[in-house]
Amino acid sequence: MNIKSQLQQLCGDTEFLRLNDVNIEPEMIRAIMINEVVPVDSDDDFYGKSDSAYMSTTIPLFRKAGIEVSGIQDILNLNIYITNAVKTPKSEYTVSKESIDESVPYLEKELELFPNLQVVMLMGDAAKKAFNMISKKATGKNAVPSISTYKLRNTEIFYKGYTPAGYADRVFHVHVHRIGDNEEILFRDYLIANPESAKEYERLKHSLLPKYKNNRDGYTEAKSEFIKTILRLNNKCHVT
Repeated sequence: MNIKSQLQQLCGDTEFLRLNDVNIEPEMIRAIMINEVVPVDSDDDFYGKSDSAYMSTTIPLFRKAGIEVSGIQDILNLNIYITNAVKTPKSEYTVSKESIDESVPYLEKELELFPNLQVVMLMGDAAKKAFNMISKKATGKNAVPSISTYKLRNTEIFYKGYTPAGYADRVFHVHVHRIGDNEEILFRDYLIANPESAKEYERLKHSLLPKYKNNRDGYTEAKSEFIKTILRLNNKCHVT
């Protein structure tokens, strides 16, 4: 399947968009990496020149992870597809909301081409915003916390069960923290050592459920002050 041709058939007018002109077997793809925005020069895109600007930064990331690749075909052979969330080049320093809004319907159709997709990796705020728009349209919920990417960088969040078409029957997500980032563990340990505080947290969560049942971000934010208070108390308990 040629991705560009298929999207042109599905979406109609795509003349102003930069779509991936690549032939792949969509059934083979298990993971998709979504970059923020197409480059100004199409030769610098993932499917442009062999020494394109985008690939010159992508290849070292794979090698750093212990995966030896030398080009986009090697990555495709790993059943990984790479695309851009925003299909038009930036006209200013930041990616505009309008350009994200215009590209989301095409990104949504693009993701639907891959029936065996298991993992989506979002590279940057524009990619996260675009994917959340798709998720919210389908489920009423963001798939990823709607905070700036830099605030998430100390925490890797791995999801299973979140799909472009909505939530699967079973959904999991795992938080992996950098060494020294122990706030969640400290919070847990404080609640174990202080049953009354644990009960108070339980009551708070139950009270928030009716209002935030379909709003995970709001639910998380509504708990944040209680969690901050517990962490402050925990710090006081460990002052020597």
